[in-house]
Parts: sequence; structure tokens; C-alpha cells
Amino acid sequence: MTTFTYMWRLIRYRQGWYIANAFMWTVIYLMPIFPGLITKAFFDSLTASEAADFGTWGLIALLLGAALARCATIVIGFITDVNFRFRMGMLLRRNLLEHVLKEPGARAIPCSPGEAISHFRDDVDQSEEAVSWSVDVFGMTCFAAVSCFILIRIDAQMTLLVFLPLVIVVVAAQLATTRLQKYRSDSRESTAKVTGAISEMFGSVQAIQVAGAEKRVIDRFRKLNDDRRKTMLKDKLMTESLDSIFSNSVNLGTGLILLLAGQKMRGGDFTVGDFSLFVYYLTFVTQFISNFGKFLTYFKQMAVALLRLTGILQGAPAAVLTEAHSLHLSGEDADAAAAALPKDERLERLEATGLTYRYPETGRGIEGIDLRLARGSFTVVTGPIGSGKTTLVRTLLGLLPKDGGTVRWNGRKVEDPGAFFIPPRSAYTAQVPRLYSDTLRENILLGLPDREDRLERALHTAVLEEDIGRMQDGLDTVIGPRGVKLSGGQAQRTAAARTLVRDSELYVFDDLSSALDVETERKLWARLFRERGDATCLVVSHRKTALAQADRIIVLKDGRIEAEGTAEELLASSESFRKLWHGDEG
Repeated sequence: MTTFTYMWRLIRYRQGWYIANAFMWTVIYLMPIFPGLITKAFFDSLTASEAADFGTWGLIALLLGAALARCATIVIGFITDVNFRFRMGMLLRRNLLEHVLKEPGARAIPCSPGEAISHFRDDVDQSEEAVSWSVDVFGMTCFAAVSCFILIRIDAQMTLLVFLPLVIVVVAAQLATTRLQKYRSDSRESTAKVTGAISEMFGSVQAIQVAGAEKRVIDRFRKLNDDRRKTMLKDKLMTESLDSIFSNSVNLGTGLILLLAGQKMRGGDFTVGDFSLFVYYLTFVTQFISNFGKFLTYFKQMAVALLRLTGILQGAPAAVLTEAHSLHLSGEDADAAAAALPKDERLERLEATGLTYRYPETGRGIEGIDLRLARGSFTVVTGPIGSGKTTLVRTLLGLLPKDGGTVRWNGRKVEDPGAFFIPPRSAYTAQVPRLYSDTLRENILLGLPDREDRLERALHTAVLEEDIGRMQDGLDTVIGPRGVKLSGGQAQRTAAARTLVRDSELYVFDDLSSALDVETERKLWARLFRERGDATCLVVSHRKTALAQADRIIVLKDGRIEAEGTAEELLASSESFRKLWHGDEG
């Protein structure tokens, strides 16, 4: 995708807002035309035999009225600009985030989370800036065309000197393109490295302290910061140099105009009104030339932003960035997105045939897995450590890219499991809970509206109500980064409540009860089995309490299914299952 195509697709996302924005700013930039003509008429009348229809106070009133009208129009222009610009930025971030979340976990982003933040922040801002400035350039070009027509009719030579700096600006920007793009790319890359280093340091504080590596880590961070300072200095210096060329070329043109105007006025070919019109328009023409040069700079920098954003896509077409989607800015849209599935799409049976995934680095994984889940069933996947239990559920849900096999929902093939297995079809509790430094309530709901006491039911099923009762702020307790203020068992049950509150057709729990005491674990599995309704459950566990509740148990070994059946059947027929059962008891 070219930079121009990228900009055009962003403009077309909310074409109505863009047209309204362009119209308002064109009006804003054209409005100075009339005060200039009024001023010219006033000064010409001072040297004519007849006075103008308006005196000095009339001129002041007209100019003041024009200024107030322009101020009011600018306010409306800012409203249209904000509405378009931030929708455009939100679309880019939404599409980029959706792509990252849809990608299997093994290849979600090709860089550290800190570097990814730099893409979401800086590169999207750069794209916003370039598209937003296109509106200004269009409006200023309209002003330049109209003012050029008026000025040419007065004096073509003088008009040429007004617009000559524009040629210098365009040539300078084109000559600086390659170097400007290189400096901007280096600056963004060094900033991403610093952001990534900060993320890694905060995420590994304990490991750094245990290894006594504080000085080495700080030295590395200092070096990255120094590299960032040098690259940003080059980027800033190049940008300021271009701005200097723009402004000084305009100043040169202004000086030539004043010299030429003085000679023409002495010869009687140039009136005081003509001179006042040129001087009045000079301010706005100067702004047009300078801003036109800035737009060219932003457009070149937008090319760098596009290149970096497509790098996050890892081979996906760049069109993914600008695909039109609802931003759910109203509560009604958000509620619609969280609505339950239609009756004909509810899960009746889930089938996986020949499901295969191998980790590229080790070659381990799963191979040829056949899985069938009926509506309302409670299936447990078990097996020794390293047998592929977690790999199986993550491949089924599209969190790992399957190397082979087919997944079918009610007989229909699932083409993109990562996008398909989301609420309200499926909800997943990972082996390691992912919690955020927010309140317990927000960690469970994650923006979901609490309707029909769903949160209360989820807390009860997850055996969390007593723990919350002992917390000083209850559900409004802030649990700290990664849930550090919670015990391991509380973190697991919070993640379980997050899954249960979504009222999905399929619940997937990976090693949910590993950090729970015996009594809490018993309550959890009993409530989950009893209160899940007709929802289907797929559970990874080796705990006897879960195995005893299962309708069907799948025993994995070395990435393949070794045995299937109920607990009683497997105790009678499977040596591997007997070892797991009695090992857990011991």
C-alpha cells in the first residue's frame, strides 16, 4: 500500500466528517479575502475624490465583525476536526489491536510490549497528523488560488514574488525526503527500544535484584537512552532545518515585495490600497507556504509510520489497518456487541479432527487429536506434565496456529478459530491468570455491563464471595499490578469469575484449581458442575475432584490421546490414568 492510498483509505473511513471538516477549514482560510478587499477599498478612497461608503469606524466595525465570524467558524472547525481525527486514530488502534489479539499467542507481536506501545502511540499519531494537515493544505490552497487571482489582476510581477517561495519549499522538501525518512525511522526505533527496556525492567525487578544485575541493567538503559537522544537530535535538527528554509524563503519574498512596491508606488502604478491588500494577504500566504512545507514533511514521515505499523502485521496486508469497523462509541453499540448468540448458533456439538501443532523450536506438541464435545458435557483433559494438555486447548481455541486438522461448530467448519472462539461462543481461563492493576470488579467485568446479577452469580460459582467480604473495599479493592495483592488461589478464582460472567456456550478452564486448598477446590468444582446450566465445559486438570465430576476424560501422552472414558472405565483399563489418580491421592 502506498502512502497516498493509506491516507485516502483513512479519509474514506468517515468521509462525511472529513468533508465537513474540509469545508469548515476552507471557509476559515477563505474568510480573510473579504477583510483584505474592504481594507483596500478604504485606503483607495483616501486618495480618491469621493469618500468610501464607510468611514474609519465603519472599517473597524467590519473588520471586527469579520474577526468574530472567523473565530466562531474556527470553533466549529475544531469540533469537526476532533470528531474526524480521533475517530481515525481510534480506528487504527482498534484494527491493530484486533489483529494482534487474533494472532496466535506464539506470534502475536514481533517485538516487546514496550516497543509495541511506541507503534500504537507515535506511529498512529503521525498518521493522524498527516491526514489532519491535508485539510489545512486544501483550505489554504483555495485561499492561495483566490488571492492569486485577485493579486494577478493588480500586478502580475508582484504576485509572482509572493508565490515564488512555494517553489523553493517544494524543492527543499523533495531533496530532503530520503534523509528525513531515515532520521524519523531511526528516532522511532530507538524510542521503541527504550520503551521496551522500561517494560522489561519493571516486569523483571525481582530477577534483576536476585542476580545482582542492577548496575548492568542501568548501564544498558543509559546506553539506549543515549542512542535515542542522538537519533532524536538528528530528527529534530532536520525538521527544524526544513522549517528554517520554509520561513526564510518567505521572508526573502516579503523583502522583495516591499522593495518593488516602493518603486511602483513612486511611479504611480501602485496605489496605497493595492499595497495594503498585498501586505494583508502576505500574512496568510506566508502561513500557506510554511504549512504546505510542513504537510510535505508530515506526509514523508507518514510513510515511515506506515512501514512500522505494517511490520506489526507480520505479513498481513496493510489494508487491515484501515478496514471500516464500528468503534462502539455509544452504549447501545457496546450492548449489542455483548448480546447472546441467536438460538440457531448455540453450541450443540464441537468437533476437532486431526488437530496438530508442533512448536518450531522443540518439535513437541500435539498430533492427530480427535475431540468431540456435546452440549452440556463436562470433559476433562488430563495427562502427565508435558503431554500437551495446554497445547491442545490453545490450539483448539486458535491461540496457537494449528499445523493441521479441522474444527467444526455444529458441523460448520471454523475457518478462523482465534476470531471465532470469543464470548458469547467461548470463554477461556488460562493456566496463568492475567490480572491488571485495577479494581477487582473491573478485572472481572473488563467493561462488560453487569446485567441480571451475572456478576453475583459468577462470584458465587467461583467461590469468591467470602474472600470479597473480608476485603476492606470489597469489589472495589485495587489488586495491584498482575494481581499481586491477591493470593494464588484468589487470582485463579478471579480469572474463573471473569470467564463465568460472560455467559458463554463453551467454558474452557486450564489447570484452574492448582493453587486451591482441598475444601475450596471441592466447592468450586461442585458449584461449577451444578450451576453451569447447559453450557459445555472443557477442563484441563489432574485433580481428582475435577476428574470425579467429568462426563468424559481424555488422557494425553506425548501429544496423542492414549485413552478416553469415564473415571471408572479408565481406572479399569488405563495404567497411565491409574498412576495419575493414585499419584494425586498420595
